[in-house]
Amino acid sequence: MSERTLGTRSREQDVFEYALLRVVPRVERGECFNAGVLVYCRARSFVAARTHLDETKLLALDPGADVAGVRAALRAVEGVCAGGEAAGQAARDDAGRRFRWLIAPRSTVVQPGPVHTGLTIDPGAEAERLLDLLVT
Repeated sequence: MSERTLGTRSREQDVFEYALLRVVPRVERGECFNAGVLVYCRARSFVAARTHLDETKLLALDPGADVAGVRAALRAVEGVCAGGEAAGQAARDDAGRRFRWLIAPRSTVVQPGPVHTGLTIDPGAEAERLLDLLVT
C-alpha cells in the first residue's frame, strides 16, 4: 500500500514552485538584490511569500530610494498570497492564479525572478528555508 492509501499524506513529497522577489531600485541600471521568495504548491493549494528588506543594500544601490514604498510593495505581495481582503482583486482567485499573477514579468522596483521547482513535505517550512538560504 502506498502512503497515500494509508492516510499518511503528510510524509509524501509534493512538487512546489518558487521564485525570488528582487528589488531593482533603478531599473535602468539593472542592479538588484533578493528581498523575498514566493512559494506555490498545487497539491496543497498553498501560496505564500516571505520577505526581508535589507535597507542598507537598497540605499547603497540608490540613496534616494523610497524605502517605505518598497516595503509596501513587498507587503502587497504577501497580501495577495494570503488571499482574503488583503488580496484585493485577486481575493477570489485560487492559489495558482495568484502565484501566476505574482510571477508575471514587470518592470517595477519589486520584480519576480525565474521560477524553479522542487519537492517538499511542508511548503510553509520550504518558504522559510528558502528565505534563510537565498535572501537573509
